[in-house]
Amino acid sequence: MKIALINENSQAAKNELICSTLKSVVEPMGHEVLNFGMYSAEDDAQLTYVQVGLLSAILLNAKAVDFVITGCGTGEGAMLACNSFPGVLCGHVTNSLDAYLFSQVNNGNAIAMPYAQGFGWGGELNLQYTFEKLFSGEFGLGYPRERAVPEQRNKKILDDVKKITHQDIMYILKNIDQDFLKAAVSGEKFQDLFFANCQVPEIADYIKGILA
Repeated sequence: MKIALINENSQAAKNELICSTLKSVVEPMGHEVLNFGMYSAEDDAQLTYVQVGLLSAILLNAKAVDFVITGCGTGEGAMLACNSFPGVLCGHVTNSLDAYLFSQVNNGNAIAMPYAQGFGWGGELNLQYTFEKLFSGEFGLGYPRERAVPEQRNKKILDDVKKITHQDIMYILKNIDQDFLKAAVSGEKFQDLFFANCQVPEIADYIKGILA
């Protein structure tokens, strides 16, 4: 699994801590971490949580990654922004129990965490335990297991509803404010990471045009 890490500007200073903790947990499992920043609060490309949602949608719809780890001060704004785009099902995860239940019951492809609220002594341990439970096994198996069939049925219904209620990603890319889009994809390492992993040429070509 390719896992993207994206931090918005208010919590950019924690990127190194989050990334190193994530890698220490998931790389031994065979997963790959792609760090899309922000890498520090002083980065030239400043990302808001709304742009985090847009980037998550681009990466997931382009099949450049399989999962996105993001967040903000409370995690709420990043979660709402992610869920406003097609192809993204983002949970608000604060601890290991949230992570396990989200992976088993909701079977989404992104989480948003609080990196300021409640992030004090032992914060790095909460990250570690959360990532361990999130990626501890196959997604969507259900909890409790005897509820697996209705939970899987409801997840499919939700996916079908989102296809109707959300615009296609290419429509969004072409109609969203183009300066806003360009700012979102102008991060220090975005081009290297995205174009090397993107599997949807139409999305890649449009992003190249924006960056040209």
